[in-house]
Amino acid sequence: MPFPSSPRARSGPRRRSLLAVAPAALALSGCTGGESGGPGGDGPSAADRARARAARDSEGLVERYDAVIAARPGLAGRLRPLREEVVRHAQAFGGGRKASPSAPSAVPPSASSSVSPAPSAAVPGNDKDALAGLAAAERELADRRAKALGGVPGELARLLASVAAAGAAHVYLLTEGDA
Repeated sequence: MPFPSSPRARSGPRRRSLLAVAPAALALSGCTGGESGGPGGDGPSAADRARARAARDSEGLVERYDAVIAARPGLAGRLRPLREEVVRHAQAFGGGRKASPSAPSAVPPSASSSVSPAPSAAVPGNDKDALAGLAAAERELADRRAKALGGVPGELARLLASVAAAGAAHVYLLTEGDA
């Protein structure tokens, strides 16, 4: 015996239609620009600001490496691979235009033209303290990036987490030779 049709006429889309269309609508809305997140769409988004700050932080760390390498040339062989990785981090965040990973190891790239000359003045006079200063800078930056993970979108959060983990590894590499 067939069931009688509902006395109420169906109006609007059916549930199956909505279920079929919803993923496509979500994908399309996710692909649009993120300018509508701020007031009036003016200025950079929070993710853009976080990315720019991360790039600046990495560039500042490159400058610290350059200052230590210039003041303590005996450490250049140990610091060069770490410095090159920090340059790649800056480039991953959209920065890194000041220095390149293929810069000559004997002469740091334009240490005199850096924006903040304070790190070069703060290089300690012995190798152990110079390495400890770099390790402290790496640790502080890695901690700051780990704390910023909750306020940024997925892909940037993954990049920040990866770079923070690399910074923690740099801390280990900078301090393990002293033990």
